[in-house]
Amino acid sequence: MNNMLRVEFFFDKRKDLENIWDKSNRKPCYGNFQIQDSLKKICGDKKFEDCAPDLEIFLKRIYSSKYIDVFREAMQKLWNNIEEEFFSRMDNLIGKKYTKKVKAYITSIGICPYNPREPSFMVSLLYPLQRAIGTCGHEIMHLYFHEFYWDDVERKIGKKKTGNLKEALTVLLNIEFKDLLLTSDYGYEEHNKLRKFISETWKREKNFEQLIKLCVEYLKQ
Repeated sequence: MNNMLRVEFFFDKRKDLENIWDKSNRKPCYGNFQIQDSLKKICGDKKFEDCAPDLEIFLKRIYSSKYIDVFREAMQKLWNNIEEEFFSRMDNLIGKKYTKKVKAYITSIGICPYNPREPSFMVSLLYPLQRAIGTCGHEIMHLYFHEFYWDDVERKIGKKKTGNLKEALTVLLNIEFKDLLLTSDYGYEEHNKLRKFISETWKREKNFEQLIKLCVEYLKQ
């Protein structure tokens, strides 16, 4: 394996259960969570410990199938093919080198959070492989932003606008990574204007530092 950062794919049952419980009890920041009612019914307004056993029983069929293993192995294989090129391009785009190892956890719902502290992200078993690889690109870009820009930007424009910027920046994947990820990054409707601004600014001058500066100005208005 190359000596660059390595993304490793795992399935951790507790992390999956926690993700389902968390998203069943939380209002989404962007877009809408699609959580099936049967899961919400088990988790809604309950503590994790109280509903985890029932949730695990409900998901027994999928947990005992080979599907998760097959998906995890396929994702690892596909990702390994593009990992070196992906990080090389992302370092180049951001102008900074991200060197941490990243864990990618499989989740059985269609909501894939990330955690910059671990650092890790989730990828959905429900997605076709192509879309799931796109998720990897999207979430890793968030990890870069947290590592190098979040604190500074948040001081200038606050948490909500910084979150909007972090989400909207993934439009750059459509410009610089389409041939590698083979999928489109759609983002959220409420960020469409900001995504357009980012695309136009980037096409004029491919300088990420400058782009962030202009986005901060734009979001101050």
